[in-house]
Amino acid sequence: MKRDSSQQHLAGRSVRELALRFRSAAEDDEAQARLAGILSLPDVPSPRGVLIVTGGPQYRVGSHRQFVLLARALAAQGWPVLRFDLRGMGDSEGSARDYRAAGPDIAGALAQFFDAVPSLREVALWGLCDGATAAACHAPSDARVNALILLNPWVRSSAGLARATLRHYYLPRLLQGAFWRKLTSGGLQLGTSLASLRQVVTATQKGATQEDDTPAPALLRALAQFQGKVLLILSGDDLGAREWQALFDGDAAWRAVAARAQWTQAQVDGANHTFASAAWRAEVEQLCARWLRSW
Repeated sequence: MKRDSSQQHLAGRSVRELALRFRSAAEDDEAQARLAGILSLPDVPSPRGVLIVTGGPQYRVGSHRQFVLLARALAAQGWPVLRFDLRGMGDSEGSARDYRAAGPDIAGALAQFFDAVPSLREVALWGLCDGATAAACHAPSDARVNALILLNPWVRSSAGLARATLRHYYLPRLLQGAFWRKLTSGGLQLGTSLASLRQVVTATQKGATQEDDTPAPALLRALAQFQGKVLLILSGDDLGAREWQALFDGDAAWRAVAARAQWTQAQVDGANHTFASAAWRAEVEQLCARWLRSW
């Protein structure tokens, strides 16, 4: 394991950052691939840490440097935070893979986290989009994980996307004066729009047998099995978040999971999928810190 360090001074508190190299827990032909991570370490680290799980075509910095800023903000308040690159991403070795194969890399990062911070006793996994789904699917099988912070978890299916598009795009447009003015003035290609709407409506009627590869069933099983605390943060202006909400609206099993005492849900009004503004990122930081302090 290789370590390099730097010092940050945030909100009057010193945060040390260590560059780490460690192995995935994979047992496949890339078991020897080394992962790259950055540990943000307070002077007196809390026994509760946060592991940031990346997703999609991202590495440990995150969109708009969100993961960097979040890690430093939480570390300045006492929580050690590790963010890392999955195999095949950023500075980690190996070939790229999707969220369904992230488990061994998360396990390797957790092993490194506990080794680097001897006072650590428990970890919350933090993830955005398919990083959130990967984190949730790993959590029930790992006793080191006692909490989840999930932002806009990935539950995409063609039918779910179509339902969310119909409800949150097409139906609201029918109530907009601009839509009808454009229609009556000839500025709208009616045939094309109707064809697009017909495709969306048809997609909403797909049966479950056509969507066996969607992430929602595995995510529901994992969340039902997980006994730790969960903080769900949804964007106020994101189709993916609307897909998630549609699961709750249409399925009693999802509502039962969310009704448990250990479940907390929040929304960042107006935010897009990646919380692109400084104000939205700051609100996420505050929500996470307040929740971590609450138990």
